[in-house]
Amino acid sequence: MVAFHRIALIGFGEVGRTLGADLLVRGAKVSVYDILFARADSAPSLALKEIPARNAASPVVAVKDAELVISAVTAASDVDAARSVVSGLERGAFYLDVNSVSPGMKRACADIVEGAGGRYVEAAVMTPIAPKRIASPMLLGGPHAAEFVKRAAPLGFDVKEFSNLIGQASAVKMCRSVIIKGTEALLTESMLAARRYGVEKPVLDSLSDLLPVGDWEKIARYFISRSLEHGVRRAEEMRESATTVAEAGVEPLMARATAEREDWAAGFKHASAEKDLAGMLDAILSEMDERKTGKAAE
Repeated sequence: MVAFHRIALIGFGEVGRTLGADLLVRGAKVSVYDILFARADSAPSLALKEIPARNAASPVVAVKDAELVISAVTAASDVDAARSVVSGLERGAFYLDVNSVSPGMKRACADIVEGAGGRYVEAAVMTPIAPKRIASPMLLGGPHAAEFVKRAAPLGFDVKEFSNLIGQASAVKMCRSVIIKGTEALLTESMLAARRYGVEKPVLDSLSDLLPVGDWEKIARYFISRSLEHGVRRAEEMRESATTVAEAGVEPLMARATAEREDWAAGFKHASAEKDLAGMLDAILSEMDERKTGKAAE
């Protein structure tokens, strides 16, 4: 089966520009739109200087004649992105939704796209996009997933048909996020308190005895740094995870708390530059103390 050639990207953040660059290398014709193109100094605008995709004036212009539309926006913009393209969507065009949102939101987007004559494919990206880029493993859902695999695989996508139902692939990712990002939140809170008491090493040593999965100091530094670097985006994803849990009829106590901690962590992004765990924790604690002193002075 012939691979996709005319491709539109809605969203030119980290995921969008990574996929765009890799698709161009593989000979695809790529048009892109991002709401932040309106700002010349935005990251998506600056990325266009290095990635020679066609800059479209609107979502509708971007998807004109496209065989495949890839939605790579923020979680909160998933439905808006689907609505923004449907008036220009080619009948029969594929619409790949790679956004980290709840099953309910995926189904809402599917209704919008299918109602306009498009073929919606749910995707759950199961690893960070940076290491493997376009070959990052994705679980696919929906009745068009099997055909999508055949046309996307030649472009370097690592895609697997997971379910013919919309929502199950996303449920896998969102429920996993409750654990992964919950672990980030737990380690952040535990290690900051332990560092203040001077007992972080005994705590980590006890974890090694209880859960012998590797170097816990290295693990803690990695997980905490992810929260610091990507807290805003990860908090947004955790709110979608909370929605996913709620859609299953379970009170999302842990998912909501994790979202709050991820939001909090984003305010200490500078600390992620520290090379070791102790330095990173000290940088956060120092900033916390400065903020408290500043508030007290007011």
